[in-house]
Amino acid sequence: MAQLGVPLKLQSLSCKVPHIFHTVKSSSFSHYVPLLPTKLSLHAKPHHHPLSSTLRSRALTPCNSNKSDIMSQLELGKVDKGKPEKRVNGIFWIILINIGVFVADHFFQVNGIKALYLYHNWPAWYQFVTATFCHANWNHLSSNLFFLYIFGKLVEEEEGNFAMWLSYILTGVGANLVSWLVLPRNTVSVGASGAVFGLFTISVLVKMSWDWRKILEVLILGQFVIEKVMEAAQASTSLSGSFRGAYSLQSVNHIAHLSGALFGVLLVWLLSKVPSDPSDQ
Repeated sequence: MAQLGVPLKLQSLSCKVPHIFHTVKSSSFSHYVPLLPTKLSLHAKPHHHPLSSTLRSRALTPCNSNKSDIMSQLELGKVDKGKPEKRVNGIFWIILINIGVFVADHFFQVNGIKALYLYHNWPAWYQFVTATFCHANWNHLSSNLFFLYIFGKLVEEEEGNFAMWLSYILTGVGANLVSWLVLPRNTVSVGASGAVFGLFTISVLVKMSWDWRKILEVLILGQFVIEKVMEAAQASTSLSGSFRGAYSLQSVNHIAHLSGALFGVLLVWLLSKVPSDPSDQ
């Protein structure tokens, strides 16, 4: 199509004089077509052409130069982030601390690391906490790290960073406390197994429902966790016997496993009794 009688420099007038010109866009350039006069003689019969009638109707539409259309197009490029995703950090710090203590103890043999173990004969108060970050050997550590990552991550995603740390410390300390009360005085306790069972119990209870599929899932996962943790605990059998003369390391601390799970149940029950904030409802 050839350009009809209007130079391109009048492009800026297309918005100011909409009843005279209208832009017809093609694939490579723009054309300006003169429109028919809007006032016709009574005796003249207008020649109706589909293109001219379409252009006339469009030309009578005022040219909006506001920014709404531009802004709406720009907003298409925005990414709807939606609800911010919870970022998991706490469980990775716990894993790093466990690995760091193990490397310092068994590879570099740093003086003072053995003082972090829980000696049942005369324990220091901090050993109930620090013993949860110590492990007898690599098999013991690797299995605990695996389950710590799974269940610690679940608890942190569901309840937050602080709740995950609190669950790890309280269930681990509770397991060590019960072990200290029950086991012989010449025992040394190490490991995060009590905290692992506590986190497992909490991760199950916070999502627990009476749906039979959920119950079956818990039974299947629960027996697997118990079996694997027991295998990891039995891997430290080689360290049983004398330790520092009068002390002995327990190969399988079933008391810590059971008490860690019970403390997890107790912690969930206590938190369920705390009244929720009305603004969260």
